[in-house]
Amino acid sequence: MKTEVSINWTDVVTDTYHCSEIVNFNNIPANSQSTLCRLIYVSIALLALITICGNLLVIISIIYFKQLHTPTNSLILSLAVADLMVGIILFPLSMVFSVKSCLYFDGVFCKVRGSFDICLSTCSILNLGCISVDRYCAVCQPLTYRAKINHRVVLIMILICWGVSALTGIGIVIAGLNSENCEDRCLVEVLMANTVGPMLSFYLPVIIMLCMYLKIFLVAQRQARSIHNTTKCGAAVSKMERKATKTLAIVLGVFLLCWCPFFLYVTFLPFTNYSPPISVAESLRWLSLSNSMFNPFIYAFFYSWFRSAFRMIISGKIFKGNFSNCKLH
Repeated sequence: MKTEVSINWTDVVTDTYHCSEIVNFNNIPANSQSTLCRLIYVSIALLALITICGNLLVIISIIYFKQLHTPTNSLILSLAVADLMVGIILFPLSMVFSVKSCLYFDGVFCKVRGSFDICLSTCSILNLGCISVDRYCAVCQPLTYRAKINHRVVLIMILICWGVSALTGIGIVIAGLNSENCEDRCLVEVLMANTVGPMLSFYLPVIIMLCMYLKIFLVAQRQARSIHNTTKCGAAVSKMERKATKTLAIVLGVFLLCWCPFFLYVTFLPFTNYSPPISVAESLRWLSLSNSMFNPFIYAFFYSWFRSAFRMIISGKIFKGNFSNCKLH
């Protein structure tokens, strides 16, 4: 029986397929098919392992070292927790359901997997948006930054991220559960799965991030020109501008590279008569989830104090004494 490609977000994250349907086995010898499936399993397991280890390093560093107990790092901690749960929960579930087949399990379990998928992915994206707001206040409003962004404000931001994510995940899945009672597409399901869900989970945070980082870049350039005119240190300023440009390009580039293809697919597929191969939908889904693996490297490895903390954790130095108050540099 031919499997139809899903046309909304709920279907994309809750409908799964056999490995032979995801991988095009045409003209591939039978003895090579199982090898390809094993490669898929190994690749997903490796992706999950890197995601878990990277985010665990961030979480342990922020919790253990008192120097890292800042409002900004609290947002990074929330992001790391969301990404850690993606590695622990979503990657194994997706490996079992997507590659093996959801047909072996009851539909309720598939909906639960879909709810986790939407909730944790949304939470990761919203945390990235909050980090961009924090960086905007730090760079563009340095004199009032400490008054505006304190632990209380950050806690509210974190609660909003997790609350909106939970409501979005539950709401979209509930809308999907009711779709079987409709002769045609339910209006509520279409609005939730193709409009409200992607808008809250992706497009709105992306617009915020683009605006924030563009403003940060423009202010950084203006400050660099001011320093250049005052001190005439052209080489140092030029290097600072290049570093700022490179950092922002990596942050936005990796995020958009991972998430844009998936959400564009979800948004525009219902308006076309073309049904892409199942492998396309699954590949876009895994590409978006891989952002949880890159986040620790992007938001932590850029800072020398995180690199110092990681070295101390990996070497086991923190187990040989109390280094929580040590100076990271």
